[in-house]
Amino acid sequence: MLANGSATPLELERPAQRHAHDAARFTALVESASAEDWTRPSPVDGWTAIDVVKHLVEWSRGLLQGAGIELPALDVENDPVAAWKRHVADIQAILDDPAGRVLSNPHFGDKPVEEAIDQFYTGDVWMHSWDLAKALGREIDMGEERCRAALEAMGPMEQMLRDSGQFGAAVPVDEDASAQDKLVAFIGRDPEWRPEVGLPAGQAEDQA
Repeated sequence: MLANGSATPLELERPAQRHAHDAARFTALVESASAEDWTRPSPVDGWTAIDVVKHLVEWSRGLLQGAGIELPALDVENDPVAAWKRHVADIQAILDDPAGRVLSNPHFGDKPVEEAIDQFYTGDVWMHSWDLAKALGREIDMGEERCRAALEAMGPMEQMLRDSGQFGAAVPVDEDASAQDKLVAFIGRDPEWRPEVGLPAGQAEDQA
């Protein structure tokens, strides 16, 4: 199991710190994958493990065009590890020196670029860490306090989030389920999901 670490983003004050924390955990997953792992199914319907990485890289780089930041396209398919690490470095550099840039977007208006990254992207890295871990046959501790906080924040916006297509239908879970299981169920994932194909013989039992 990938531990949550000694510090959590709830304790970190700056967007740059929060991104460094979440990106490091996602990077550890990316670096742990073998070449064969990238075609394994993920909990996101129709996505493989590599699609999780491509999603995070591609949409965030496109988003930053709204701040006049043109980052070069990265070849995730050819070398997901190198592409992801370059992407992390690019985002971290912007957060370390936002230079007063403002990101304009038709959906949320104008925001300081570091605030926009923190609000819309860093949390996406955190949540998709669960998807990538599951695709790789691993378990990840997302932090119960953070999961509870995310659920509380999204609860009042549930209908809007569902209508936007960002999340699938909620998956039923027991009332006494962990906050992590309730969160992934809220966004349309089955907390008990396991890859049905792609695991070497015996590994599924080892990871159960």
